[in-house]
Amino acid sequence: MSAPHRTLDELRAALPHIEESPKDGGLLRLIVRRPGLGTREVLNEAQLDVTIGLVGDTWRNRRSPRGKDRSPNPDTQVKIMNARAIALVAYSEERWPLAGDQLYLDLDLSDENLPAGTRLALGSAVIEVTTEPHIGCRKFSERFGVDATKFVNSTEGRRLHLRGINAKVVHSGTIRVGDIASKR
Repeated sequence: MSAPHRTLDELRAALPHIEESPKDGGLLRLIVRRPGLGTREVLNEAQLDVTIGLVGDTWRNRRSPRGKDRSPNPDTQVKIMNARAIALVAYSEERWPLAGDQLYLDLDLSDENLPAGTRLALGSAVIEVTTEPHIGCRKFSERFGVDATKFVNSTEGRRLHLRGINAKVVHSGTIRVGDIASKR
């Protein structure tokens, strides 16, 4: 599933399109479950649970480098990426799951629009944006290119959270591709 990588100039040129993402009422474009290390399942429907996050995902098995006991960090249950940003760096929707996020929303993820503590109703579930940072890493760079990592980790990329945001589930429920994420 390799594709050419966009240059930093190509990525920067597309920034206005990403900045036009809806401020509210964003469409859930893709749901991805990570059932095992390096594996992805694209779903049309999923369950979000306050205790385990996305049902069937490996979040609960992932050790947190921060806590004393290295237990999973509840503030990183759900990883969300802007659908326009992933479409830009991935070239094709078949490559979106490689980013490692679970939800891909056509929604402005910036701090200005979705500060930590903001709740989003999605299907019958509710999630809350957390303060945990989500930045481009080595794997992201390998999959989408060094320039893509520089782009999402740039000052502007971090302001807009182009690499994504973390959230936790505060009300369990069912979500489906095509659902609308609404601020509460």
